[in-house]
Amino acid sequence: MRADADADAAPRAASADANARVVGADASDARDARNDAVRGRDVEGDVDRARDGDAPTVSSVVDALVKHHLAEREGKRTSRMPSHEFWETQPVRQFGEDTSRGAELREGPIDPPKLASETSESGGALPPGYEWCSCDMTDSRTQEEVYELLTNNYVEDDDAMFRFQYSQEFLKWALRPPEYHGDWHVGVRLKVTQTLVAFITGVPAKLRVKGKEIDLAEINFLCIHKKLRSKRIAPTLIKEITRRVNAKDVWQATYTAGVLLPKPISKARYWHRSLDIKKLVDIGFTRLGRDASMSRAVQMFKLAAKPKSEGLRHMTEADVPRVTALLSKYLTRFAVAPIMNEAEVRHWLLPREDVVFSYVVEDEKTNKITDFVSFYNLPSQIIHSKTKHKTLKAAYSYYNVATSMPLVKLMEDALILARNNAFDVFNALDLMENESFLSALNFGIGDGNLHYYLYNWRILEDLEPSEIALVLT
Repeated sequence: MRADADADAAPRAASADANARVVGADASDARDARNDAVRGRDVEGDVDRARDGDAPTVSSVVDALVKHHLAEREGKRTSRMPSHEFWETQPVRQFGEDTSRGAELREGPIDPPKLASETSESGGALPPGYEWCSCDMTDSRTQEEVYELLTNNYVEDDDAMFRFQYSQEFLKWALRPPEYHGDWHVGVRLKVTQTLVAFITGVPAKLRVKGKEIDLAEINFLCIHKKLRSKRIAPTLIKEITRRVNAKDVWQATYTAGVLLPKPISKARYWHRSLDIKKLVDIGFTRLGRDASMSRAVQMFKLAAKPKSEGLRHMTEADVPRVTALLSKYLTRFAVAPIMNEAEVRHWLLPREDVVFSYVVEDEKTNKITDFVSFYNLPSQIIHSKTKHKTLKAAYSYYNVATSMPLVKLMEDALILARNNAFDVFNALDLMENESFLSALNFGIGDGNLHYYLYNWRILEDLEPSEIALVLT
């Protein structure tokens, strides 16, 4: 996975890129699902039908071309094309939906309304020898089990060089927001040894989608032990988390995935900004161009010793009401954005050591919070043996609001703060207004997409990444 930042350096999109946030199918299971192609279907025929139909729509043509492209990319240049047998049975947007049908495809819930009491009280069938459990993330032993499962089996890059390394403190932050449900932390254990071998989670959230407020679950951390992936239990895990969410009278969900499934509402791209270029080259995350030199690369990525903005400081507990007001107003600009109250802002954005870093700019004359910048820490384990380094420390841009200065200036300070906190690279998606600073601050574009999905909620037209203001940790 490679992309050119400029003539001097080409960031290597590791686990933060094409395989990032694989939810709905882990990296291996997602690839398996893609390979379950419908036999005997004519890929070129799909394209022709989209072109020659009675009233073809742009989306139907694009969807057919996407299918054709995926088939070619996987070497299926004959009559075979990828299908998603599980996802085609789920209440999600589907490739080839004709959005010109108006009332037949309305925006909003896909399934008819149901009652929580109609939800089955028992989980789906697992292979013999396995059982369902709820993972108590307040229990230190369970935290260690989840940490070990993710550390050894979660998302890694295609070349097996880097793998996400979620700390226990990060997992407590990500999985225990206000009003979380313990039974939404779903596990599968071996009956004999009680070893945790699979995991999927949901946390409650409120999302504004094109003006409508939706209570939903944010689905994340689908992870299956490598030795069990041939058993294809990912769909069973997804059905079980769906059952448990429905039992709480919640019928929608959101998730992201590096793989293309039916059907994203949008897709974003990761960009990478080198902070410690020497280490990044040494570990294989970044490579220098053919005619480049390390001294030139160091000069290119050089930053000031300290932030330049006056009044910039750490966010504190006392700032929560003002940050909530500032962020809430800003997020109304976007078609898809979270709705957070003060308790949620306190949880998600108040600084936590080695987890989330948040700063405000306070006007010294008015004591008004005018700007806010944040990023979180998600390191990757270096799993190859070609370097002495063991960890890639990566900062991920979170939520940022600039009102007293250009966003590019605020984000330059964020880079300096990240560098001063010993981060090696700063990653950002091209969501919200992020495009305004990416090139200006020497970010390099990655080569993988992060797809955004809604479960049991349809929007008729795809959204641009600049219309999305949702960052899932």
